[in-house]
Amino acid sequence: MSNFRVIGVDLGTKRVGVAVCDAGQLVATPYGMIERVNNRPVEHQQLAEIVSETGAKLIVVGLPLSLDGTLGPAAKAVLAEVKSMRKNINIDVDTHDERMTTIEAERSQRQMNLRSKKKRQTIDQLAATIILQSWLDSGGKNRPTTESH
Repeated sequence: MSNFRVIGVDLGTKRVGVAVCDAGQLVATPYGMIERVNNRPVEHQQLAEIVSETGAKLIVVGLPLSLDGTLGPAAKAVLAEVKSMRKNINIDVDTHDERMTTIEAERSQRQMNLRSKKKRQTIDQLAATIILQSWLDSGGKNRPTTESH
């Protein structure tokens, strides 16, 4: 059984949602959010600080594949950012298919009956949590990697 924490990341255009799992890799929970500045790639320093705070050994980034499983413009942009992360953060970075996670996060928010402002503050964290939990539930095996694209 694995004995290290993993960080889940949802790369939004305005905000980056972050989630983390327990060392046993059973449950993902929301961790926080990083605001983007002028739509630039995520500040890798902030992500590196979260890695240090949590003791994580791996980052899993949601990969927004098209519904048919192909790489569209959004997925290509994420892969470029993942490549940059690998160079700038001393940790393994992987990707995981995030199709439908935003829809699932929105459904969860409706069930929680959150106000509009609170929804914007939590949607990215919820999406990151769903991405990470999906990765955990799949055993970390059924994920696309940048090497295969």
